[in-house]
Amino acid sequence: MVERSYRPTGHTLKISDRVVIVRLSLLVIGFAAAEGAFAQNTADIASDPNITFESDIRPLLDRYCVRCHGEKDEIQGEINLRLVKTEGEIDAAFGLWQSALELIEDGIMPPADEPQPTAIERDRIRRWYQSRFIDDIAPHPGFFRPRRLSAHEYRNTLESVLGLELDVLIREAEQTVTEKSLVMKLLPTDPPGPSGFKNDTSANPLTSTTWEQYTYLVDNGLQRLFAAPHRETLESYLGPLDGELTRDQAEQLIRLIAFRARRRSVSDQQLQASLRKIKNAATDDLMPVLQSELKAVLMSPTFLYRGLLMNVPRDRISPVDDFELAERLSYFLWADMPDAELLGLAEKQELQKPDTLHQQVDRMLESPKARSLAIHLGVEWLTLDEIEHVSNNPPVADALRIQPIDFLHYLFTTNRPIVELIDSDVAFINAHTAKYYPLDRSQLPKYKRPTGIEVERLPNTKIVLRKTPERGGLLTMPGILAMNKGPIMRGTWVLERILGQDLPEPPADVGQIPANRRGENLTFRQRFEMHRKNPNCAACHDKIDPLGFALQQYDAGGGFRRSPKNASKKQKLRASQADQQPPNDGEFDTSGRLPNGETFQNFAELQAILVTSEKQRILRNVVQRFLCYALCRKLEPADRITVDAIVQKVSQGDGTFGTLIHAIVESLPFRQTIWQSIEERP
Repeated sequence: MVERSYRPTGHTLKISDRVVIVRLSLLVIGFAAAEGAFAQNTADIASDPNITFESDIRPLLDRYCVRCHGEKDEIQGEINLRLVKTEGEIDAAFGLWQSALELIEDGIMPPADEPQPTAIERDRIRRWYQSRFIDDIAPHPGFFRPRRLSAHEYRNTLESVLGLELDVLIREAEQTVTEKSLVMKLLPTDPPGPSGFKNDTSANPLTSTTWEQYTYLVDNGLQRLFAAPHRETLESYLGPLDGELTRDQAEQLIRLIAFRARRRSVSDQQLQASLRKIKNAATDDLMPVLQSELKAVLMSPTFLYRGLLMNVPRDRISPVDDFELAERLSYFLWADMPDAELLGLAEKQELQKPDTLHQQVDRMLESPKARSLAIHLGVEWLTLDEIEHVSNNPPVADALRIQPIDFLHYLFTTNRPIVELIDSDVAFINAHTAKYYPLDRSQLPKYKRPTGIEVERLPNTKIVLRKTPERGGLLTMPGILAMNKGPIMRGTWVLERILGQDLPEPPADVGQIPANRRGENLTFRQRFEMHRKNPNCAACHDKIDPLGFALQQYDAGGGFRRSPKNASKKQKLRASQADQQPPNDGEFDTSGRLPNGETFQNFAELQAILVTSEKQRILRNVVQRFLCYALCRKLEPADRITVDAIVQKVSQGDGTFGTLIHAIVESLPFRQTIWQSIEERP
């Protein structure tokens, strides 16, 4: 077998969005049900290098797909399979084939009234995928592409370079939650990149508006640095100041700021133009010249972008240099530039040493800055910002949102087992969320409301769940339950965010769940069963519904309904508004059957299944999310080798987040790179 290196290519196949890709994948090979999960089964598929796309796969597309996705007058979903011709177009659609093979395991599409491929034809597609995208792919770190700092990375980095916070003065009431950062108020919100994370910015353009905002922010930051209130900050860099800066102090400051801004050593030769201007400036012009040169440093592409100064060969795969490794490490764990200790080790070329690197990861995870992992990776992965909308009372909404963030920070930075995402005896609560933990709330310190304040934001306290068996892990947190109202939203969230499965958009004519007709007394679940009889809907709902209905004993606000007969009017109203089974509408039916045949009677039994037979699927999803965030890009076929190795490592023993983070930092795509010249880029 000839090993080939996968080269990420441009998307010459025009695909509007992920949903369309998934829908096409359903049509391509999502033809029959099969047991097991894609991640576990692809390794068992026997490959066949003799199967080719043109002779074996193209005829299947022509037979089953092109009628709707390629004929001149009928191109549905903006997909034209006639365009999939070249090797580059086939490889560019890797995500399409991957999603398709995942979906074949779950028996989704095409509709039952469409022609169906034979078992031999389905097996042929499996073998082709195995040969083309797994067996023949050599390890590859992915091509380097410059990436502009995301808004929150830019804020952190600019403040770290200057040594001061760029906050807006706001008279804030205790019951309000406001953005204080001048940077975050001015810069546009970064859209999630192909990886799903906002730090994936390689395709984000630098607009004239953004450039003007950078200009204002740098001017504002330098003005603050030289203002009297920050004299102490300036003296920490230059020593005692007696009046205005001297010429030597000006040179010293520009060396320091340039070193921080470029995140690597800077020689006087590289700064000779700036140093010459400072040397030749008249005494009265020294400060304006210094500020102008500092502004040039902070407006430079080497500050705004990552990796432009990386010292590596341009023609082959090679390890990244120590400064680039420090930068990758700090933006992964802190969303900020490397600190003095990291830069010092990089300057001595000691960071690459295994023991040193391991120690630095542990040190960084102990830093308060490591909270960025939960604030950015966790929030964006799990869509936790949606919790902000569950309450009109800002401190309450904030308490519900901060609870999972504090929990994730605890898991990520204290080396907890990954499965504790699903089942944990630790929770973080305050006076606003204590009502959800009635028998364990006594662990909270006594709260006394300040005089004249009706409600205020409060910090969380870590508690141990001894008498609250209905809570534990992310899935039963009130904020997450409240942002996902009803069994369909809850099941979809668990399926996509926890188990890592993609779902197509529901049909446009899906309609609403019918109300009981006169004389009927059907539960919501019974009425829903009638609604989902459409076979086109049932394939997805067979996966969604068991997960969602297992959480039916939690109301629309995230509260636990202990007894249907004792439900309050408020609980009944919440349930009806969320289209849930009303709490007095018979006993709770939280039973279900998963596509793999496993059954459960309640959420506790489902929870046990998730941390055992579904554990590998969850681990793989977590590994992929963390690796995407660490690399700031979508995973490519060659990353499969890295993902498999890390999944295997975290499957052993307790499988902790510490093990996961160390494995990512030690992995080939994190430690190595290869430049892609402008001429080679699509």
